[in-house]
Amino acid sequence: MCYPFATMAPPTERLHHNDPLALTFHARVLSHGAWEGRPSVVLDRTAFYPESGGQLGDRGTLAGGLVEDTQVDDQGVVHHLLAPESALPAEGATVEGAVERARRRLQMALHTGQHMLSRALLDVARAETVSSRLGQSTCTVDVDLAHLEERAVVDAEALVNAVVEDDRTVEQFFPSPEVLASLPLRRAPKVKENIRVVHVRDFDVSPCGGTHCTRTSQVGVLTVTGLERYKGKVRVTFLAGRAAVEDLSQRARGLSALARDFTCGPLLVSDAIERLRKDLQASREALGAVRGRWASELGQRLVADLDREGRSHAVLTLDGESVETLRALASRVTARPGTVAFLASRSPDGLLVLVCRGEGSAFDCGAWLKRVAVAHGGRGGGRPDRAEGRLPAEAPWDALAREA
Repeated sequence: MCYPFATMAPPTERLHHNDPLALTFHARVLSHGAWEGRPSVVLDRTAFYPESGGQLGDRGTLAGGLVEDTQVDDQGVVHHLLAPESALPAEGATVEGAVERARRRLQMALHTGQHMLSRALLDVARAETVSSRLGQSTCTVDVDLAHLEERAVVDAEALVNAVVEDDRTVEQFFPSPEVLASLPLRRAPKVKENIRVVHVRDFDVSPCGGTHCTRTSQVGVLTVTGLERYKGKVRVTFLAGRAAVEDLSQRARGLSALARDFTCGPLLVSDAIERLRKDLQASREALGAVRGRWASELGQRLVADLDREGRSHAVLTLDGESVETLRALASRVTARPGTVAFLASRSPDGLLVLVCRGEGSAFDCGAWLKRVAVAHGGRGGGRPDRAEGRLPAEAPWDALAREA
C-alpha cells in the first residue's frame, strides 16, 4: 500500500526517517552545540537516531571520533555527543558518519516488536498501551488494565510471532493531513505537525518517529519475559530480535542443565521440581515434628531440674536451633507457674535469644532484654511476658540470665 508524503523541514534532516537501513552518510558540520553541559556536534543531515519516544539514541562514529549518544532538543536539533577523547570536527567541514549496525538493528526489532505487541494485546485482551520503554536489557509495555490474564499474554505473543512469520511489509511515511485523517491509528499522535506513521501491513497503524524494520521477518522473534502489577496497571516485559534469541538460548541452556541434574528430559523438569518440592515439604514437616517432640522432652527435663533444685528460672544455650524451637521449649518450661525461661541459640549471626515468663511471675521480660541489648550492642525487646532479640556471639548470656 502506498501513501503520499507530506512536506517536512526539520532543523536537522533525519535520514533514518526514509531509510532505517542506511547506516553511513556524509554531512556538513553546522555548529558546535551543547547538551546538558556536554559539547555536541550539529549536522545539516544525519542517519543517527536521537533518543526519543522510548527508544535509545544511536551510537557509532563521526569524523573518526566515537559517538557515545545522540539526543534531540525541543527545536528538533540533533546533538551528536562524542567521547571525551574524540576531537570535535571543525564547523563547515564535510564529515562521514556511521551508525553502529548491531545496536540499530536491535532497536529496529524491539521498536517494531513493541508496536506489534501493543496491537496484539489490544486485539486479544482489549489492553491499551499507555507507555513503553526500550532499554538496554529490558523492554516494557504498560497497559491500562488492573489485571491481565497470563493466557491472554501467551495468545498475544503467538499472534505477534505469526505476523513475523508472514513477512509483511512495514511502511514508514509522513502522510498528508487528508490521508492521516483516514488512517485507522491505534493511538492519537503526540505531535500536531510532521506526523510520521508506521504501518505493519494489515495489522497495525501507529504514529511514531522511531526506527523500524522494513519487513516483519526482520523482528526475528518476540518473547514475553515478565508480567507484573505496576502503579495500578499491568507491565509486560518483552524482548525481540537478537536480544530475544540470546535470552531464549540462555534459558534453554539453563533448562538443559537442570534436566541433566534431574536425569530427565527438559520438558519433564517442572515435574521433577514439583516432586522435589513435595519431598522437601514432607521432610520439613517430619523434622518439625521431631523437633517438637525433642523440645517437649527437653522441657520436661528442665522442669524436673527446676522442681528438684527449687529454682524459678531456667537458663539454656543451644547450637543452631531456630526461634521456633526456642518458642516451643519456652512454652513447655513456662507452663510451670512462676517460671522464667532464658533461652539462646548460637548462630553465625550471633545469639538468638528468647525470654519468657510463666503465670504468676512479675519479671518484665521486654524491659530486661531491651537493657541487655543496649548494653551489649544487640537488639531486642518485647512485652513483659515475652521478648526476643539477637546479641553478639561474645555476650555472656548465661551470666546475664543468672544475674537477672
